[in-house]
Amino acid sequence: MRGRAGRAYARGVHPYPDHWEADIVLADGGTAHLRPITPDDAELLRAFHSRLSPETIYYRFFAPYPKLSARDVARFTTVDYDDRVALVATIGGELVAVVRYDRVTPGEAEVAFVVADAHQGRGLGSALLEHIGAAARERGVDRFVADVLPENRRMIGVFVAAGYTAQQSFDDGVIRLTLDLAPTATTEGVMRDREHRAEARSIARLLFPGSVAVVGASRSEHSVGRAVLRHLLAGDFAGPVYPVHPQAAAVAGVRAFPSVLDIPDPVDLAVLAVRADAVAEVVEQCAAKGVHGLVVVSSGFGEAGPRGRERQEELVRLARAGGMRVVGPNCLGVANTDPAVRLNATLAPDFPPRGPIGFFSQSGALGRAIMQRVGLRGIGLSTFVSAGNRADVSGNDLLQYWEEDPATEVVLQYLESLGNPRKFARLARRLARRKPLVAVRSGGSSQGVPIGHAAQALSLPDAAVTSLFQQAGVVRVDDITQLFDVAQLLAYQPLPKGSSVGVVGNSDSLGLLAKDACLRVGLAPREPVDLGPEAGAAEFERALGALLADDAVDSVITVFVPALAPPGADVAEAVRRLAAGADKPVLASYLGHQGLPPELRVPGPGGSAGRGSVPSYPAPEDAARALAHATRYAAWRRRPEGRLPELDGIDADAARELVAAALDEGVERPGEAEVRRLLACYGVELWPQRAAASAEEAAAAAGELGYPVVVKAVGEGPWLRFGGSGVRADLHTAEGVRGAFTAMAARLGPGAGLAVQRMARPGAATSVRAGQDASFGGVVSFGLADVTAELLEDRAYRLAPLTDADAADLVRSVRAAPLLFGHRGAEPVDVAALEELLARVSRIADDLPEVAELELDPVLAAPAGAAVLGARLRLARPVGPRPDHGPRRLRAPY
Repeated sequence: MRGRAGRAYARGVHPYPDHWEADIVLADGGTAHLRPITPDDAELLRAFHSRLSPETIYYRFFAPYPKLSARDVARFTTVDYDDRVALVATIGGELVAVVRYDRVTPGEAEVAFVVADAHQGRGLGSALLEHIGAAARERGVDRFVADVLPENRRMIGVFVAAGYTAQQSFDDGVIRLTLDLAPTATTEGVMRDREHRAEARSIARLLFPGSVAVVGASRSEHSVGRAVLRHLLAGDFAGPVYPVHPQAAAVAGVRAFPSVLDIPDPVDLAVLAVRADAVAEVVEQCAAKGVHGLVVVSSGFGEAGPRGRERQEELVRLARAGGMRVVGPNCLGVANTDPAVRLNATLAPDFPPRGPIGFFSQSGALGRAIMQRVGLRGIGLSTFVSAGNRADVSGNDLLQYWEEDPATEVVLQYLESLGNPRKFARLARRLARRKPLVAVRSGGSSQGVPIGHAAQALSLPDAAVTSLFQQAGVVRVDDITQLFDVAQLLAYQPLPKGSSVGVVGNSDSLGLLAKDACLRVGLAPREPVDLGPEAGAAEFERALGALLADDAVDSVITVFVPALAPPGADVAEAVRRLAAGADKPVLASYLGHQGLPPELRVPGPGGSAGRGSVPSYPAPEDAARALAHATRYAAWRRRPEGRLPELDGIDADAARELVAAALDEGVERPGEAEVRRLLACYGVELWPQRAAASAEEAAAAAGELGYPVVVKAVGEGPWLRFGGSGVRADLHTAEGVRGAFTAMAARLGPGAGLAVQRMARPGAATSVRAGQDASFGGVVSFGLADVTAELLEDRAYRLAPLTDADAADLVRSVRAAPLLFGHRGAEPVDVAALEELLARVSRIADDLPEVAELELDPVLAAPAGAAVLGARLRLARPVGPRPDHGPRRLRAPY
């Protein structure tokens, strides 16, 4: 990293821009480091230019240019980070690409880039263009112009594929491209697609290695390195395995090598099981060897205190600089059950059977228990990754991979922390439209982060995180048992089409338990079909067949517990056969078994369980709970994705000017007039009110506003809630206003501020909040505006900006929502007006990161319209980049 060193080369008001530095994933899954150029790069630039082919040099300079002069080098490496900017990409300490712009007018700059021949086609050009474009916008450049030779199709392709609005002209044998740098949905889509492909490829390189080296493979039978080596060999890994030991000639009967560099053949994956203080040297050797990825099972890093944290940062920096991704440190390892690989590079001896489930776990200790539980339940995994301290490879990377992996149909995640929660929500929402994603989020009550994890604690309450998971379609469960209960249903049975549940069994009491359990979790059970304790296969087949044929039944829970006689396999065979041909899910509580018992298992590849296998649960309540999760997920997937509504009356530029002016003047809490103007920029009307210092001023204000009016206290406090003691409503005369003002002033004291406001139509008082969260970015929440709702934390949350579907779902997600829809004969409110208000407020949160907190309270939702009666605003300058915004980059180790 060059941040601190680069500060010495500051020019004018622009010091070395540390925040432009970034690690990126390339199109083939490798990594590179991007940073601004400095004069210290003179020798690197000379060496870079000397490696360029004559054709590449000609394309860049339009003439032969075999050598850079000292004057050229000084000019290219000395920039002001404003009118002249250059970024370089390095891999393994070698400069491999350069991009630069030179401003020609206040809003326009010429741009050019060159990539080393050996690294062309890896996506460096497009990544450099993304980052130089972001830097240019930051410095006030709106357009790039680029002169390109017609035969330089690769460079033309990079510019055209960037997604920017482009124009082309041809003059004097040169194509001139003009690029409008304003971000658009197209440019963001292009960037996200490249990120997706690159990160997915980087994970594939880890999970499909052609060869594996185990560094630290000790001769001691009980050492960590020896365990990984033993499990690789026992799993019958398809490629060569190379133990690395400084003295041993062989380990576990396999030829060993003193170092990675001594291995004569290519190494794709290296598992590091050496002391923490020796890891950095091994990483450098792996980079020199051309290793594609690292799995670091060694401990003694972030979890070991400040020194370990420094080691962890160094590990990631060295690995990425060498073109490698890192799983770990302090992790269990990775596994891939694909028959073409058979990779068990973990500390767990239990190699899971082949199956449709991808599993990501952060906890190494828990990961071993998970691997054991998979086998005991009879379910199968496609791939498994334990990330440990998760310093580099994270759950988000795995989501990118599993989305496209045909072998993975269900994704499970055990999350102890979230490194980039907004990116997680974005990726999860896309994945969940195709494949179920089930997650356990530990630490919910404390929102803490385990020691050593490269992540920050979440500031939002756990209820908000659950709400945002729901928005993304994530099935959130409470523990590992529920995780597998839901997984075995989603992985082997079809999704339910509705909430109606049929129950059939040979025990009346267990049938009633199943019905009650379904009711508790929000399902709609039918009366249980009790076949009696003596029922056999024929009775089960008739009853279950009737339920499966009934279009009014969406799912079936079957319960079988033999009364006296030993159980026969004929009942299980009948259930399995009927379920295999059904288009609705069948669950069982069969003899108290948990998982996929052999009697209910449909044979799959390699003897593992196949699609159509019937999941069994120890008790009917467990089956009902798993079915409820699957039913809610299926309903989410059936709902339209929604679109960003077209809202008139929005002037985002004017709003930005208002916010910038306020912050320039040091105003963090603008007054009512400024808040009114800001809201008006987004088509939101703040109900008019007048401050009053005396009873006469209050009466005069009422006359201006028009009767009826309210007199209310302004400021903070629970008495200001709608209907609280800080409001006197329904005042129709000047005398009434004077009396209310005098009484409230006497009760609240001389320091209380009072105002007069025109009275809105009666309705339901609600509360809308928006602002910036350090982890999730722009967030909008909704709830009823009363103390009871606040006490019960009855609020729902969504990420901004809201689609029309998000806004509709947000209103309906609070427990008190029936009060808005005509509860107990009340007149329904104008929900459409509430949804539009939420959409407009969400645009504020998305457009203006300076809006730290915005509260509209109360918002009175009437049968016709919604009136914003109060608003409070806090502004703050953003610190650091917004979550999941800007050009693609890997997150920092901390």
